[in-house]
Amino acid sequence: MSKCKFDRQDKEGALAILGGERAIDKLFMVYNSLGKEEKQAAIGVLETGVLSQFIGGWHEHFYGGPKVREFERACETYFDIKHAVTFNSLTSGLISAVGAIGLEPGDEVIVSPWTMCASATAILHWNAIPVFADIETETFNLDLKSVEANISPYTKAIIAVDIFGHPVDMDALMTLAEKYNLKIISDTAQAPSAFYKEQYAGTLADIGGYSLNYHKHIHTGEGGIMVTNDDEYAEKMRLIRNHAEAVVGSKGETDLVNMVGYNFRLGEIESAIGIEQLKKLPDFVMRRQIIAEQLSSGLKNLLGLRTPIIKPNCTHAYYVYPILLNIDLLGVSRQVIFDALDAEGVSGLIQGYVNLHLLPMYQRKIAYGKKGFPWTAEFCKRNVNYDLGVCPVAEQLHRETFLGYQMCLYELTDDDVQLVIYAFKKVWSNLGDLSEYEKGR
Repeated sequence: MSKCKFDRQDKEGALAILGGERAIDKLFMVYNSLGKEEKQAAIGVLETGVLSQFIGGWHEHFYGGPKVREFERACETYFDIKHAVTFNSLTSGLISAVGAIGLEPGDEVIVSPWTMCASATAILHWNAIPVFADIETETFNLDLKSVEANISPYTKAIIAVDIFGHPVDMDALMTLAEKYNLKIISDTAQAPSAFYKEQYAGTLADIGGYSLNYHKHIHTGEGGIMVTNDDEYAEKMRLIRNHAEAVVGSKGETDLVNMVGYNFRLGEIESAIGIEQLKKLPDFVMRRQIIAEQLSSGLKNLLGLRTPIIKPNCTHAYYVYPILLNIDLLGVSRQVIFDALDAEGVSGLIQGYVNLHLLPMYQRKIAYGKKGFPWTAEFCKRNVNYDLGVCPVAEQLHRETFLGYQMCLYELTDDDVQLVIYAFKKVWSNLGDLSEYEKGR
């Protein structure tokens, strides 16, 4: 390892936010999971002249072209699952999954507020009603006590999000689902190749899904993969993906529930790239795990900072490296900690995450049109509460105590990781100065 600033004493100089020298005076290499294999695969598709072979009717090409099918078979093998269905985004995949489980307008689906907005809008898409349950502070996944407290006679499903890369407690969740006769959809966008009890996260639910968006571990630019062991759900997702209403008659489908179709199809170039990316996924996730272990080793003794918790029988894919701050112990606000780290050159940090229930759409209950549909429709069976305070843990985390490092932004070397650790230690060794700085602002 080369000799650099992190070999020095932490208190060698003033913080950069106070006019001192930055701890990190370089730009980290941007993470790029694409290589020559993906380039060759894309060129190979271009040379065929077939960029998509989907036909939106009952035809031999209804299920797409050769690369789409090859990618789906490769995903089935990789995730050890019966069916993989590709989409042009995981958002499209989630919409299709919610439709496939047969929701009726007014049905309720419990979901985390601590996730990307599509996890909830996929529910609204079918005129069903999102109900937000709180999260727990260890993995930031759904708090199952809050989930159970939010189950009503109208609850039909739960969308469980494996946030930041850590799987939800699927055994407990499936026990809850069996007790109340609920379906489970796993939004595993951020946790591809994470394990829950020796099975891939996302494969234990009725339907699971992974993102292929450009800033994930692997990507095709945009894209998503839904996985299931249920033949009926898989076929319904394929129909919704590709103009279901135009296909069901010729195909001989008699169950027309939610057979409103779209063009949610993934192209041949993206699928060819996905085939190559999938081969690299274990190595990409392992590298993030190594970086996370280095960070945890370096940061574990810092006052008022909690490194990630990994539950027994789970692995973490580390889309985000989650940190919890104890503001009372630090004597400094998260904003000032963030500003100080940013000034030292630690880029890629995020403060908080999101509270979906506090977005304008849920606060005003306006989605379709001006009159509050679907919440004001006759089929909406009760008044679901989205007020501030319904998810207190998520709200406090977002407002005060959560700090995350985005692990898929940069390709960090071991030296880069040590520089990040050094910057944290430098800030922490000068908390008194930061406190005075905050008082004087």
